[in-house]
Amino acid sequence: MSNVTIRCLNNNTYKEFPKGSSLLEIKEALNIQSDYLIINAKVNNKTEPLEYEAYSDKTVEFMDITSQSGMRTYVRSLCFILSKAISEILPDERYNFEHPISKGYFCKLINREKVSQETVDAIKKRMLELVAENLPFIHVEEETSKIVEMFRERGYHDKALLLETSGELYSKYYKLGDSVDYFYGSLAPSTGYIQLFDLIPYENGLLLRIPNRRNPKELEPVTEQPKMYNVYKEELNFLNIIGLDNVGDLNKANLEGRTSDIIKVSEALQEKKIADIATQIAHRFNDGVRVVLIAGPSSSGKTTTRMRLEVQLMANLIKPVGLSLDNYFVDREKTPLDENGDYDFESLYALDLDLFNSDLTNLLKGEKIALPTFNFTTGKREYKGDELQLHENNILVIEGIHGLNPELTPHIPDSKKFLIYVSALTAISLDDHNWIPTTDNRLLRRMVRDFRYRGYSAIDTLSRWPSVRKGEDKWIFPYQENADVMFNSAMIYELAALRKYAEPILRQVPKNIPEYSEAHRLLRFLGYFHYINDRELPPTSLLREFLGGSSFKY
Repeated sequence: MSNVTIRCLNNNTYKEFPKGSSLLEIKEALNIQSDYLIINAKVNNKTEPLEYEAYSDKTVEFMDITSQSGMRTYVRSLCFILSKAISEILPDERYNFEHPISKGYFCKLINREKVSQETVDAIKKRMLELVAENLPFIHVEEETSKIVEMFRERGYHDKALLLETSGELYSKYYKLGDSVDYFYGSLAPSTGYIQLFDLIPYENGLLLRIPNRRNPKELEPVTEQPKMYNVYKEELNFLNIIGLDNVGDLNKANLEGRTSDIIKVSEALQEKKIADIATQIAHRFNDGVRVVLIAGPSSSGKTTTRMRLEVQLMANLIKPVGLSLDNYFVDREKTPLDENGDYDFESLYALDLDLFNSDLTNLLKGEKIALPTFNFTTGKREYKGDELQLHENNILVIEGIHGLNPELTPHIPDSKKFLIYVSALTAISLDDHNWIPTTDNRLLRRMVRDFRYRGYSAIDTLSRWPSVRKGEDKWIFPYQENADVMFNSAMIYELAALRKYAEPILRQVPKNIPEYSEAHRLLRFLGYFHYINDRELPPTSLLREFLGGSSFKY
């Protein structure tokens, strides 16, 4: 038998192996070690399961669960174990893995108002037994039509419809004992890899707790997020009413010529929610609210949300006045540094908080202030003669990532502030057991906008994204529940609309760089969506902020 040469990036060695050797065999032969569980690998910069067999020369990097792809593999495998346990303990129960919440994942039991601790304990006990049995996750590839038929026979109509509308001749699924399921991406070799998890009752379902992403020897702490949960619940209820729970439903509607109606309904729902927020602000305006603070993570659509909100405030006879946090940056040399010694522009303390609060206090007293401007070229604050003063029917609208942080406005009474959190909380799922990460939605938005309007390539956006996410975890997400209202900026149809813009950008990523792994994953993900024509998007659509054609000036 001929050999293949494997270049392993973990120890920077080259070694020959028999053709057809698995990554597991290669890992053991090379004695690859890690402080944390190694669960998959990048092969020529594409994520592959450890059962992958090499039949030609490859470059391999083994990944542990501190990596994004590693944690995804761990969580998918854990979800299959939970799925099998539920099916065995509650054989007549339907269940959906709906969305991330409270640093875990929410599983809704469809036929139950509440889940008892006894039921949770029984499911968890069976999960632990499955882990102890060390059962293999078996990867099967077959003609799509046969897989569709199998899923339909088992009552998995959501999976059947997803694969049926995928346009693929062959598809893959996984087996665990006598259970079958479909997952977007690789799984661990066996259940024995999944040692750390917990399961607790949560609302009308279960919360699946997962390892901490930075220290995966500990579980993520449970963080109560009742407002976030209610936003998801409302959105999922809406999707259920209009019959678009999953991507297969969306694709079917597209094939039936109903895309135009979906766009209209989605846009109308967003406008209604923005109008409702404006009405709440108007009521609070009568009680003394004079400052609206809008915060949210990157590419959540904060700017368009602010502009549409300002229109609705005017309709409530309140005149909004904008104030940019960007103009309160400290001079560049005073910017705090991150752990790598680089400027940390995401930090709250990159802002001149004393000046900002002094100006804000004076504005609320009715005094006139001199408006600063930050020169991003020189890294200095400048004054160009601009002034600002609030009048009787004015309200100040401030947009920025730190809007919900109490340290931003400690001297302004809560009674004078209205806080809004904006994010693309994607509710539509691939199928009942495969949610769509909200971060993927925002990443695709940002990539399209960066390429079209900022001159950045997909490589630039992908390489910066981990740093962006880290800043969000530190400076934005801990304050989400401080909001008076949460606004979901995701739309039912948007990933199908983004596809034709994002695909050509992602295809420019060469295969010989690390960013190709994410580019390849996103291309595969977008392939689930049928293209839709976005010409019917109104000029005020939030998605226009990223695609272009907006009637708002950015």
